[in-house]
Amino acid sequence: MANTQKGKSPFAQLHHISIVVRDIDAAVKFYESIGIGPFKSYPPIKEYVKIDVPDKEGFYNLTIQCAQIGPVELQLIQPGAGRSLYKDFLEKKGEGVYHLGFVVEDIEKSDAEVKAMGLAVISSGRRANGSGFSYLDTVDKAGVTLLIRQSPPGN
Repeated sequence: MANTQKGKSPFAQLHHISIVVRDIDAAVKFYESIGIGPFKSYPPIKEYVKIDVPDKEGFYNLTIQCAQIGPVELQLIQPGAGRSLYKDFLEKKGEGVYHLGFVVEDIEKSDAEVKAMGLAVISSGRRANGSGFSYLDTVDKAGVTLLIRQSPPGN
């Protein structure tokens, strides 16, 4: 569905690669030692006012560090207390790439588009301004979870 008459595919613009790690401090230290960085903390995830996640405690206890590599952001994510998609991944598969994140202009419109493609939303979050994310059930088809996100204004 790349660049159809209706517009761009929700998967046209890669925003980030997300890697689950057990020890975020050690991971940041390694990446910075090889020239990837600097890392910064992800904005507070408590900014999401509407969330559909396995466990709110698990979601709010994620530690996320980000570094820009050209046009793509690298996200390192360490699960904390509570259940989360990331903790489930870490326990089942170990450290590794959990998802590829794609930026979209309108998250609600893009949710409808991916659902029309036959992809289910497995988790989502929205900020008060309507921006946010949706994780898609794509592991069996893509080998990795795909995510679409609408960035907040100004980002």
